[in-house]
Amino acid sequence: MGKKNTTVAAKPRSSAPRQPLPVPEPKLTPNTMIARAEAMVPDLLEKQAETEARTYYSEDTHEAFRKAGFYRALQPRRYGGYEFDLPTFYKLAMTIARGCPSTGWCFTLSAAHVVHLASLFPEEVQTAAFGDDGEFRAPLRALPKGSATRAGRDWTIDGTWDFCSGAPYSTHFMGTTIVAPFDPKSGKLPDLVLFVLPRAQWTMLNDWGDFIGFRGSGSHSITVEQQKASAAAVLPIRMHDVDVSRGSVGLRLHGNPMYAGRYLGFFGGELASIMVGTARAALDEYERVTPKKMTTFPPIIPRHLSRDFQLPLGVALGMVDTAEATVLRVGQLYMEYCRRGAEGGAPFSREEDLRLHAMVSHAGRLAVEAINLIARKAGATTASKNGQRLQRYLRDMLTYHSHHESTQFEAHATMLGRVRFGLEMWE
Repeated sequence: MGKKNTTVAAKPRSSAPRQPLPVPEPKLTPNTMIARAEAMVPDLLEKQAETEARTYYSEDTHEAFRKAGFYRALQPRRYGGYEFDLPTFYKLAMTIARGCPSTGWCFTLSAAHVVHLASLFPEEVQTAAFGDDGEFRAPLRALPKGSATRAGRDWTIDGTWDFCSGAPYSTHFMGTTIVAPFDPKSGKLPDLVLFVLPRAQWTMLNDWGDFIGFRGSGSHSITVEQQKASAAAVLPIRMHDVDVSRGSVGLRLHGNPMYAGRYLGFFGGELASIMVGTARAALDEYERVTPKKMTTFPPIIPRHLSRDFQLPLGVALGMVDTAEATVLRVGQLYMEYCRRGAEGGAPFSREEDLRLHAMVSHAGRLAVEAINLIARKAGATTASKNGQRLQRYLRDMLTYHSHHESTQFEAHATMLGRVRFGLEMWE
């Protein structure tokens, strides 16, 4: 793939963690955290080009995020986190992406998956992963790559996983792989497992940055070479259809229903949040540059005084406001479905999860349409020229637009239709 990356060193982990871990700021509120992110937007704007050149955000930015508590937004309080809800995290992701979409992508896809660690893995794995400092960040590659081979109680993990967004500052890697041996000619679905490995057991490759967009998103490949994993750190599971009808390890351990949810809608909400932030950034740029330019045709006036340039702004604002409201509502519904199941009501269902995914998919589509509209009206020198922010947002949008789990959501829509008709998700 590419040469190995040694830029970000693995942090040694203690084998004797404290429990429970202290929360850095016990009185920190969601509103204060969001305000901190909003205050960072101007700096993230200024660093966009260097972030793309580096292929991930700077260590200074990483340290600012760490001190602000961003990585701990969804982390259990038992392990030093703030345990805020999903709408708060989605809003945080939107705000960071408004400053720099690549930074938003890199941050979000490393900070969100603490929920999966806290929900699915047994206490011993969680305790080891959070260590004595509560630092946990991990990409989660849900598309199965590589292989897992069982030998006695332990497993051997081997393979390379591409698009591991958030890898540069991650302490762990979570991936889905195929249980070996598997015969692809059998026509059967393979057995899959989800595993978690610490940084010392994997290598990040220097193979990111040559895509058209999100060049600074830290979406490098990760290689695992014949690494041992305990049975507790390897779970038989399909991330598309996690059964939570009997609760979860996380609910029993942490007492928070958020750690007993499904994941399709959750994943889709991560990406849609980033695109809402990207669309906000495009609107900001349009409002900044439009008053500085004159109309091409009479009457020759500043563009912001012309109906031709007012109309698209109003339309795009409506699209992005709708997209944001949809994503935040999905976060609320996710929390409601988790709570209902935890309180003895109907379990968080497969259909509900698919419907949440459908909602955030449409939210992402609205964000894409808003960016397209704004870029078309902004003009070539603003939207197409190298070095222009709006061109960067267009490129980011095109990369998102080709993401299999987001705007190309027909497969999941088909699953939803099948489930609605009372059929299985797959034929």
